[in-house]
Amino acid sequence: MAAELTSTKLNAENHLLLDQPLLRLPHELARRNFKSVQRLVEREREYVIPALKEAANVSLSNGQTPDQTLAALDSMLARMQNLKRKMESIQQEEKKIQNQSRKRIQHLEHLHQIPSLADVKYDQWSRIRLDRLVVDHMLRSGYTESAQQLAQEKGIEDLVDLNVFVQCQRIAQSLRRGETKDALQWCNENKAALKKSQFNLEFELRLQQYIEMIRTGDRGKLIDALAHAKRYLTPYTETQSKEIHRAAGLLAFPQDTKAEPYKSMYSFDRWNHLSDLFIRTHHELLSLPSSPLLHIALSAGLSALKTPSCHSAYTSSSSNSLSTATSVCPICSTELNELARNMPYAHHAKSYVESDPIVLPNGRIYGQQRLLDMSKKLGCVETGKVKDPTTGEIFDESEMKKVYIM
Repeated sequence: MAAELTSTKLNAENHLLLDQPLLRLPHELARRNFKSVQRLVEREREYVIPALKEAANVSLSNGQTPDQTLAALDSMLARMQNLKRKMESIQQEEKKIQNQSRKRIQHLEHLHQIPSLADVKYDQWSRIRLDRLVVDHMLRSGYTESAQQLAQEKGIEDLVDLNVFVQCQRIAQSLRRGETKDALQWCNENKAALKKSQFNLEFELRLQQYIEMIRTGDRGKLIDALAHAKRYLTPYTETQSKEIHRAAGLLAFPQDTKAEPYKSMYSFDRWNHLSDLFIRTHHELLSLPSSPLLHIALSAGLSALKTPSCHSAYTSSSSNSLSTATSVCPICSTELNELARNMPYAHHAKSYVESDPIVLPNGRIYGQQRLLDMSKKLGCVETGKVKDPTTGEIFDESEMKKVYIM
C-alpha cells in the first residue's frame, strides 16, 4: 500500500519543469515595458527641463515677447501630453501582462493543491496543459487562426502567447517574401537587448539589403551599396570581418556566378535563412524554448516508455496482420516509431517476466504455459505446435528453449 501511494503521489515541482516559459515570458514582457517607459521619461526629461529653464531665463531677461513665451510653454505642454498618452498605452499593456501572470500563477497553483495522480482534478489540469501545448505547437507552425480558435474554445487565452507568436510569424513571413522593413523595425525596438544576443540578426539583414543592391547590376545602385556598406556594415568590422570581406568581393561577381561563397550569397534561399534566424533571435530574447513544448514533452514520454524490443529487428504486432495480439505500446506504433528511434532507452530498475520464460527460434520470449494455453485456445494449431501471437509464425514445441534470467 505504501509503494502504491508513493507511485501515485504528485510531485508538482517535476511537472513544472516543462512550464517555466509560462511565467518567464510575461516577466520578459513586463521588463521590456518598464525599459520602454524609462527611455520615454529620460528622453522627455532631457528636452523639457532645459527648455523650461531657457524659457524662464529668457522671459525674465525680456529677451522675447509674452506670446513667444506662451508658444514655448504650449510646445512643452504638447510634448508632455504626448508622453502621457504613450505612458497610458504602456500602462494598459502592463495591466494585461499582470492579469496574464495572475491567471498563469493560479493555473500552476491548482497543481500544488492536487495530492495524487489518481485524482480527477489532475486529469482536468493535464487536459488544460495539453491544450496549451497544442496551441503552442500550432502557433510555432504558423497556424495562428486555428490556434486562436482553439484557445478561445478552451478558454485559455491568458495561458498561451497568442500575440507574441502572431507578431513573430508576421515578421518571419515578411522575410520569406523578401522584405526587411518589419524585421529591421523590430531590431530597432530591441536594439539594447540584441547587443547581448548570440545571433547577428541586424547585421545579416543589412548584408541582405547590400546584396539586393548589388544584384541589380545598376551603377547607381552600386554606389548606394557602397554607402550602405560604409554606414551599416563597417561598424561590425571587429566581429564580422570575414563576412564584410566577402561582401566587398561580391562587387566583382555577377548574380549568375558559380563561384562560392558568392553563389550562396546571391541565392534566394538566404531569405529562408533570415526568417529562421529571426525566429531563433526572437525566441532567445523572450526566453522561449527553441523547440515546441509539445516536442519536449513527447520526447520525455517516449524515452520513458522506450525499451530495446521497441526497435528490434522483428516485426511488431501493431504492424503485422497475422498478429493475434494488439500492441498498445506507443513506441511500436507506426506514427511514433521513427520519432522515438533516436531517443535514449528508459532506465528500469526492476524487471517483470514470466516465471517459466522460453525463447522461440525467431528470438521472441514468452512464458511457456501462457504460450501453450494461447495456442490451444486459437484452435488452428496442430498438436505439438505453438503459434507466436505477435508474428503469427508456427513452431514445433521441441524448438522452444528454456531461458534463464541472470
